[in-house]
Amino acid sequence: MTLDDLRVFVAVCRAGSLSAVARELGRTQSAVSQHVKRLERETGVSLLERQPRGVVPTEAGRVLRDAAADGIAGLDLALRRLGDLVNGDSGTVRVTTGGTTVRHFMSEAIVAFRQRHPRVSLEFQTETSSRSCFDALVADKLDLAWVTIGGPVRGIEQRTVVELPWVLAVRADDPLAARSRIDVADLAGISLIRLPQNSTSGIRLDAAFAELGIRGSSDTSVADWDTALLLAELGLGHAVVPALPGRPSPGDDGPLRLVPIPGLPPLPVGWAVRRWDALAPLARAFADTVAACCTGRGGNTRGAGAR
Repeated sequence: MTLDDLRVFVAVCRAGSLSAVARELGRTQSAVSQHVKRLERETGVSLLERQPRGVVPTEAGRVLRDAAADGIAGLDLALRRLGDLVNGDSGTVRVTTGGTTVRHFMSEAIVAFRQRHPRVSLEFQTETSSRSCFDALVADKLDLAWVTIGGPVRGIEQRTVVELPWVLAVRADDPLAARSRIDVADLAGISLIRLPQNSTSGIRLDAAFAELGIRGSSDTSVADWDTALLLAELGLGHAVVPALPGRPSPGDDGPLRLVPIPGLPPLPVGWAVRRWDALAPLARAFADTVAACCTGRGGNTRGAGAR
C-alpha cells in the first residue's frame, strides 16, 4: 500500500469514475484500476462498487476513503509548511473560490499582501459552488477556500469573516426603488431572478423564504450574483442578492437601486480550510489580510469575527 495508491483511490471516490481520474492524472484506466486492486488485496475487502454510471465506495471503501483523505490532507499541509520554512518569505498560496469572489472580496487584500510579500505567488482556482470548493480543497494541494458558510463538512473547518445583508436590486424607475427598505412580505408575488440552485447562497435564501412563508415567482435563473444584478438593471426582474463589499451602491443617478431587506437573515461568508492549526504561515497571512480588509470596510458588511 503506497501513498499514491491512497491518493488515486480518494480521487476515484470523489470523481465516481476510473476513466475520469485516468484522464485527470494522464494515466491509463488500467493503471488507475491497479491502484485500487492493490488496496483491495492488502485490505482483503472490496472497496468499490460498480454502477451503471460509474463507481461508488462500498461501506469498507468509505471507511478507507475518509481515513485516507484526512491523512493525506494533513501530510500535504505539513509538506507545504516545510517548504515555507526552507524558502523563507517565498512560496505559493493557493486559493479556490467562485468566479466573481476575487473582485468583490479580495482585490484590496491582494494588493496589500503582495506589497508585504513580493516573492509569494498567489494562485486562484475557480469553482462553481461552495460544495465544489470543499471537494477541491480536500482533493488538491490547495490552502484556502472562500465560501458561503454552511453546515458542517467532514474534514473541513469554516470561519465566518463577514455577514452580508440582503438587498433587492431594482431599476431606478421601479416603484420599489423609492423605498428605504423592503419588508419580507413585500417579496410575495414579485418576479425574482433566481440565484444558482446548487449554490449555498441560493439554498439559504430559498430556506429563508420557506421559513417566512414567502413564495416569489421566478422566470429566470443565473449562474452568479453579478449576472443577477445585470439582469435586474436591464429590467428583466428583481434580484435578491447580498450587498457585496466590492460593488459600490449605485447613486441616485444610476440605473439600479439596492434597497435593504432587513427581515432576511444575513449571509455569512468566509474561509474554509482543512486544518487551521496546520495552515502554512503564508496562507494564514493571506487569510488574515483578506479578513482585515473585509471587516475594515464598513458600509455593506460587518465583521463577524473568526469562529
